[in-house]
Amino acid sequence: CGSRMGNQPSYIDSAKQLGESLAQAGLGLVYGGASIGLMGVVADAVLQESGTVIGVIPEFMMDREVAHGGLTRLHLTDTMHTRKAIMAEYASAFITLPGGLGTLEEIMEIATWRQLYQHEKPMIILNINGFYDKLVEHLRFTAEQGFMKLEDLQRLIVCNTVAEAIELLKPIVKMPDTLNVNKI
Repeated sequence: CGSRMGNQPSYIDSAKQLGESLAQAGLGLVYGGASIGLMGVVADAVLQESGTVIGVIPEFMMDREVAHGGLTRLHLTDTMHTRKAIMAEYASAFITLPGGLGTLEEIMEIATWRQLYQHEKPMIILNINGFYDKLVEHLRFTAEQGFMKLEDLQRLIVCNTVAEAIELLKPIVKMPDTLNVNKI
């Protein structure tokens, strides 16, 4: 999700609700490690509910995104590529809240990795206030035009509420017992 808050209170409310719901369901958070924007809101909410939060942030972004100081664990990486690889390896599923270019790039990269059989993890788009309606419409058009398979589009699960997303996540995800980032 975004490193900004957006201009609708519902985005912040949903981020907080997602964090609280993750922790209450016994699910942890692996994310970009920042204290700002919607991602900071989600992390804070998980932590306030005594949940586990693993942040992964490249060293060059420590100041720009203001690394979160209260996480369960914070990993520093050398590049954005390493950051995303570590997050993807340790995540049991992916959930996208509203965000900007980085958020769009990350969900498309994860969807592409799934298309290329690099993972089989659930990918959820949390469509708060219809934020992703136009993206989903464009992806349908892309499939209709023969540039992607319909099944690849259908793997992106669109949920309109946090409760829907959490219900999908409960039976399939868990936090890793250990995080050995030296593997990457």
